[in-house]
Amino acid sequence: MHTVMHYFYYLLMGLQFLVGIVLIIVVTMQESKNEGLTGQIGTTVATSFKGKAGREERLNEMARNTAIVFMVISILVAIGSGRW
Repeated sequence: MHTVMHYFYYLLMGLQFLVGIVLIIVVTMQESKNEGLTGQIGTTVATSFKGKAGREERLNEMARNTAIVFMVISILVAIGSGRW
């Protein structure tokens, strides 16, 4: 039983690493909010087309969901290592 918990802990650590890499990639794919003239004026550009989310909205949603998964896994790893 103790060995199974170690393997589960190592699996969570590997998953945390992979989700962290995905989070970094998704965040770097997003464009800066103050890019170009629209950032200077202070207006935002709607990028939805016929109710469908645009690229930026999808990237924002992916970043949010990936960050939530990363935090949950990080809490589980902290509990498993006895640091909580």
